[in-house]
Amino acid sequence: MKTSIRKCTLEDLHLLQDIGTETYNETYSHLNTPENINEYLDQAFNAEQLTKELSNPSSTFLFQYVDKMLTGYLKVNEGEAQTYQIGDNALEIERIYVKNTFHEKGLGKLLLQTAIDIARERDKSEIWLGIWRKNKNAIDFHEKMGFEKRGSYSIYIGDEEQNNYIMVKQLK
Repeated sequence: MKTSIRKCTLEDLHLLQDIGTETYNETYSHLNTPENINEYLDQAFNAEQLTKELSNPSSTFLFQYVDKMLTGYLKVNEGEAQTYQIGDNALEIERIYVKNTFHEKGLGKLLLQTAIDIARERDKSEIWLGIWRKNKNAIDFHEKMGFEKRGSYSIYIGDEEQNNYIMVKQLK
């Protein structure tokens, strides 16, 4: 299995929409109403929103491939692009998703290590992400990888308020 990672650009907008919609839907559709999922997908993955995010110099999107097949993606933020400011020297993993058919192959770990490498290259002291409290698999995975819970925040998926843990890993 040959894996590769490359930076996503504006020319990749439609690919990003496809993988973002597919992986989010796979991960959360069984835990939400169809109306709430569709509303969120329409907001988060429309062309205007993704163009804005791709154009932000404080955000980076990366695609992950296995044997030339797009299998997942990663989005990291620094500075004002972060969802929340948890510290002066932190990098946020806003999105880290792998297609369901590629789960249990170590690809999530590779994307996470890529994010950690980026944080270290940018001399960050910690890396963090928000994880929905109902996503036990992701919480367990990140705890195994050295992340600790450090608070929470709420987001809305459609009309439902959902509470996310803030999970942080110290790098220095």
